[in-house]
Amino acid sequence: MITEAGNHPKVAGLAYIAAFAPDKGESVATLNKHAAPGAAVSPILPPQDGYLFQDKAKFPASFAADVDAEKAAFWADSQVPWGLAASSGTISEPAWRTKSSWYLIATDDRLIPPEAQRAMAKRAGATVVEVKASHAVYVSQPSAVAALIEQAARTAKAATA
Repeated sequence: MITEAGNHPKVAGLAYIAAFAPDKGESVATLNKHAAPGAAVSPILPPQDGYLFQDKAKFPASFAADVDAEKAAFWADSQVPWGLAASSGTISEPAWRTKSSWYLIATDDRLIPPEAQRAMAKRAGATVVEVKASHAVYVSQPSAVAALIEQAARTAKAATA
């Protein structure tokens, strides 16, 4: 989302938190097609009637392995289907080409492999922080996420002052 929306003139910088950072012409779907050998299998099921669903049995381990089991199970049960367009929309102009970027890599992520996160962060020229966490790093390691966002905000503010 921020890769394209970050082009708005009021956006000073981008903070990716265990996220996709697609390039021009890429989408989440195209990035997922080229998963590294041995990467964890996504809990996303094949499309049904134009929607994507997540396998509720695989969701906790894939998405929130370091979060309380009861909370992860609740999240699995509360997932709603999302349209194919959510993952197939391509980027026309990535904001990270012209704006400073920060990237928090979740080293135990089973949705976006850490190597893929490192590659996207590198090509974006992002300032990188690595945290031992699942994809749900914003819940399991909120202080690390807040610290990265604060660092990005301070640096971006100083650059525009």
